[in-house]
Order: sequence, then C-alpha cells, then structure tokens
Amino acid sequence: MWQTFLAPVDLYCERTGPEFWSEPVNALTNLAFIAAGLWGVREVRRLGTGAFAEVLAWWVVAIGIGSTIFHTFATKGTVWADVLPIAGFTLAYTLFNLRRFLGMRWGKAIAIFIAFYVLAGAITLAVPDWLRQASNGTTGYLPPFLALAFFGVWVTVSGNRAGWYNLAGSAIFVVSVICRMIDPVVCGSFPLGTHFLWHILNGVMLSVLLAAAARFGKPKVGESGNRGIGQ
Repeated sequence: MWQTFLAPVDLYCERTGPEFWSEPVNALTNLAFIAAGLWGVREVRRLGTGAFAEVLAWWVVAIGIGSTIFHTFATKGTVWADVLPIAGFTLAYTLFNLRRFLGMRWGKAIAIFIAFYVLAGAITLAVPDWLRQASNGTTGYLPPFLALAFFGVWVTVSGNRAGWYNLAGSAIFVVSVICRMIDPVVCGSFPLGTHFLWHILNGVMLSVLLAAAARFGKPKVGESGNRGIGQ
C-alpha cells in the first residue's frame, strides 16, 4: 500500500521525471490560488461577511497548497492533496449559493444540494471513455462547471447580483478547462505545456467567486441574531 502511495505519476507536459522540481512552472503558478484566497480573507474581513465566507477563502489557500504538493511530490498518493480541496470547495460554495445567495433554510438547501449532485454525477458518469481520454480527464470537472452555470442562472434570476459572478466564473472556467485539455497535445511544439494556465485562470475564477461571497454573502440576521456558519 505504501509503495502504491509513493508510486510516481507523470500527467502533465512540463514534468520531465520523478524529481521534486520537475514541474517548476506548474508548481509556482499555484501561488495564484494562495493569492486569491488571502485576498478573499481580507475582503471578507473588511466587509464583515462572516465565518462561512472566510472559510471559503481559506479553502482556496488550501487548494493552492494541495496542488503545490502534487506538482512537486507527484505520486498516486499526493494526487489526493490536489483533488480533495477542489472537491470540498465546490461542494461548500454550492451550499453558500443556496444558503447565502438564495436565502434557503438548511433543509431545503440540503435537499436541492443532494439532488443536484446526484444528477451532475450521473451526467459525468455517462461521459463516454473516449471523450474522457481525449479531454485529458477534464470531464471530471463537469460537476463544478454545471454548478457555476446552473446556480449562476438561478441566483441571477432571483435578483442577486452574485449570480453574474457565478456566470463569469463559469465562463473563465471554460477557458481554463481548454488549457488543461490541450496540455498533452501541445507537448511536441511547446514543452512547457499549458497546465500552468489552468492554475492562473482558475486563480482568477476563484477570486471572482470570493468577491461574490464577500460582497453579497452576508448572512441574514435570524431570530437568534446568529451570524455564524450556520446562518
């Protein structure tokens, strides 16, 4: 099991071997996530948006740290340091949409959350293998894209300007996904690859989402006046 955890992986054009510093640009561009997250923390605190929004901002910092670990210690085990923070942020931001931007109570929010991800998961599983391989595994990011687009439209229709930020994020995400997809294709003519653009563009996209959280995600004062994560 430990040998499997330490088994090296080579997924991106820039990597030239199993050594620590074989993806320097891919590793360093994770600073885009860390910068976005720290900026988000500052904005949330400046605007007094509350604990839930600040957790989201720190989560973006965790994405940057996890991705850096994977792009330096590239093994089958460290891939989880890259994948899990992204998945966690996606789920948490969906709940933020439902709770803060759409103002739903927890029961309704959880029901819609589960229904949405069951459907999004089914759509992702239905993607044919040839497309999954041709896209460099990028079809696995369908759920976060669908979440940004679907809830972006819903929040916009509800009259909350945060919806436009979600839609802008989904548009940026499309471009970043293309950069991830073509990374192995351009290897022959551009050995650096394009995965680093995936990092930079997603850093921008997450900044947009954190801006929405900070500016429009203030909790409504409940009967108890609580403004914590639960609100």
